[in-house]
Amino acid sequence: MSQKTNLFDYESMNHEEKIRNAAQNLKGTLKKTDLIYSDFFSKEYGNNVYIKPENLQITGSFKVRGAFNKIANLTKEERSKGVVTSSAGNHAQGVALSAQKAGIKSVIVMPSVTPLIKVEGTRSYGSEVVIHGNVYDESYKEALRLAKEKGYTFVHAFDDYDVICGQGTVGLEIIEELKDVDEILVPVGGGGLISGIALIAKSLKPSIRVTGVEPTGALTMKTSISEGRIVELDCCRTTAEGVAVKRPGDLTFNIVNKYVDGVIEVTEEDMTEALLMLVEKHKLIAETSGILPLAALKKLNIKNKNVACIVSGGNIDVLTISSLINKGLVSRGRIFCFSVDLPDTPGQLMRISQILAEAGANVIKLDHNQFKATDRYMNVQLEVTVETNGEKHIQHIIALLKNDRFHINRIY
Repeated sequence: MSQKTNLFDYESMNHEEKIRNAAQNLKGTLKKTDLIYSDFFSKEYGNNVYIKPENLQITGSFKVRGAFNKIANLTKEERSKGVVTSSAGNHAQGVALSAQKAGIKSVIVMPSVTPLIKVEGTRSYGSEVVIHGNVYDESYKEALRLAKEKGYTFVHAFDDYDVICGQGTVGLEIIEELKDVDEILVPVGGGGLISGIALIAKSLKPSIRVTGVEPTGALTMKTSISEGRIVELDCCRTTAEGVAVKRPGDLTFNIVNKYVDGVIEVTEEDMTEALLMLVEKHKLIAETSGILPLAALKKLNIKNKNVACIVSGGNIDVLTISSLINKGLVSRGRIFCFSVDLPDTPGQLMRISQILAEAGANVIKLDHNQFKATDRYMNVQLEVTVETNGEKHIQHIIALLKNDRFHINRIY
């Protein structure tokens, strides 16, 4: 569909009606994810913060809403031929499940780099999985070829009005549950989710601010809005793979450009800190793209407002969770690692241990290695990792060690 046709169709639609119809299509099949008030994030950032936990949605992501609504709006003839899409992530499983529920054929084209767990997860919903190409763009072209050859309907991950209206049901649920919401923070990749939320928010209550959030390494929409035209990035470098989109959609760009109030940039460190706090304070798991709104809370220039944060998905593997939590612990000053050169005489290691005990630091790793020092006959190098209670605690430990004439080097 061309940009001109997109704009014509989009401008002529009754967005509230279409999104309410989408909500009816989803009713009884998908979860209505109730808001969770966060006492911690509210106190930390000075606003009344509510979490919209789409990580608890069926398939673990909001993506199934758009896919389900798209398939629900297919004609009888289109249903008889089936659907096709290309995806290595949440959209694939959303289309697969939606097609299964509708009783129609679905073909999902995935690049060869797709993790096996996602391939098998998609197959478990009854889809035919075609592995093609090494990158998404190659899979996308193959899906379009199959659509043309076989007559399948291509289900775009974000640049489709029916998909956008399905995603807009997230915003409708927020506004119906929290009628005095002031701001909605939304992760942005291709722009489908924020487009749907902006359309319903501005239709029902134009004063609601709708703000997107993107990682530093994938500022697709922010760059495009800033330049007033669609910009395609050369590459995306972020752990938030769910929003690592090089180019926004034609339709989504125009909706965001007209209705969205701004886009906030967050760093990888912001994301890992937010993930740690979500896990620790709410016992919830989210993928890095899903955590973006919580990471942006520290950058809001408002106070004492009602802020809804959409945690858009929770499909993340255990090893990645472990790595990100460790990074978050370091970033929040909860883990401190340092090295110190000690005179090679009895009692030095004991003195370090005494200082750390007096400071209330719990040692979790210690490496006492004579061969790491520049002159092992005079000094040995000790590397210590301890649990701490924040940056102030770390600075207190450093001060105590320096007062005892130990010269330390902070590793992290």
